[in-house]
Amino acid sequence: MTNAQGDFVWYELMTTDADAAQAFYEPLIGWTFADSGTPDVDYRIGSMAGTEVVGMMQLSEEMQQGGARPAWIGYIAVDDIGASIAALKDKGGQLFMEPNHLDGVGHMAMVADPQGAPFYLMQPEGEGSESFAKHEPRDGHCAWNELVTDDPDAAGAFYSALFGWQKGEAMDMGELGLYQMYNHADYGLGAMMKRPEQMPVSLWCHYFRVPDIDAAKAHIEKNGGQIVNGPMEVPGGEFALQAVDPQGAMVSLIGK
Repeated sequence: MTNAQGDFVWYELMTTDADAAQAFYEPLIGWTFADSGTPDVDYRIGSMAGTEVVGMMQLSEEMQQGGARPAWIGYIAVDDIGASIAALKDKGGQLFMEPNHLDGVGHMAMVADPQGAPFYLMQPEGEGSESFAKHEPRDGHCAWNELVTDDPDAAGAFYSALFGWQKGEAMDMGELGLYQMYNHADYGLGAMMKRPEQMPVSLWCHYFRVPDIDAAKAHIEKNGGQIVNGPMEVPGGEFALQAVDPQGAMVSLIGK
């Protein structure tokens, strides 16, 4: 499998307690975590049925003092990270972390869109990613990428210009406005919507698929998490929920 510019290729949990987060997420989603072997960094790789899907990074004291907080962050593939950073800045985005390189993985840089939602640009190396399930449902993989933003129209223009995403169907959500879906190449990538008042900042929500949404809800509530929204039925007969994990990172799930 190969990746093209504009594909989501990785999802990373930044957390203040990697051991506790691993104990929470492994039974919740079905991942198995292993140390990545990265020198001087507690970075763990989460796999589903032998396929690497997500990463987990322990936030250092220095990172936290610099403002880093627990969060799920997505990585978007680019062909040329230097050119993409220049284009991002030109269109009002911000560069938070200069590109660094990891052999066999690629070049990556932390950035934000003009509304402040953070993500990574990544010029990948090696094998293609299967983190996002493009064409069929896969438990333990990301199923949907949802941007909650102060300005959906501006955000849509920004991402479409950078990555070639195309508008798809849209649903009227009343006071929240349109839920605008986006396609990339031959698959549905996700959607963008207006930020509701209860969400303090613009951010990406990445929905991971679980086989039983009610069991997931019960696990979250029993193990120190907090349900923020849902489960609510979504088109197709499935259910989605948003929660906060015990370390404070928002996590989104979808399932039956």
